[in-house]
Amino acid sequence: MNDFIAQIEARRSIGKLTLPMPNFDELNIALHCATTAPDHKELRPYRFTVMTGEALERFGEVLLQAGLQKADRLGKVLDDTACTKLINTPKRAPMIITVATDYQIHPKVPEFEQLLCVGAVIQNLLLAFESQGYKTVWRTGDLCNEPLIKSHFDVNENNLICGFVYVGTSDITMPEREAVDLANFVKFDH
Repeated sequence: MNDFIAQIEARRSIGKLTLPMPNFDELNIALHCATTAPDHKELRPYRFTVMTGEALERFGEVLLQAGLQKADRLGKVLDDTACTKLINTPKRAPMIITVATDYQIHPKVPEFEQLLCVGAVIQNLLLAFESQGYKTVWRTGDLCNEPLIKSHFDVNENNLICGFVYVGTSDITMPEREAVDLANFVKFDH
């Protein structure tokens, strides 16, 4: 097995990340790798927002407000524990990268294909950070496409936030993955 395949197989989502985080050069390497994902007609139907420091604090406030708005809309009330969890969610990592669609109109590239491109972009981003020694987790959540969240990241109503990629460091040793029986998912047609 080569090193690249070993890294793919070893990559795991880690929920709580700490410093150090990628420096500017490491971040740019990962972002460049992300943009090499398959992209029919090179439409680049994605946008990134990188948050660190005080931006994470502001994001926590926006998450709280979005959660309160959604609860109110549903006729529910968020208790103090839920409010604290929302405001602290961005503090689970020193860097968060928001990845959203930026659909382009093209007669040969439907939106679903552009959405798949963004999924591949995120996977490349995860693997690029892993190859540099960082850990990640790809999160969404039930608030990720609430109007207030989308507005915070300048994502219009026709586009989607596809993920919040949390990036940092962890000394947690994850157990090995159970082997997947490919016979349950693969059909060979000769």
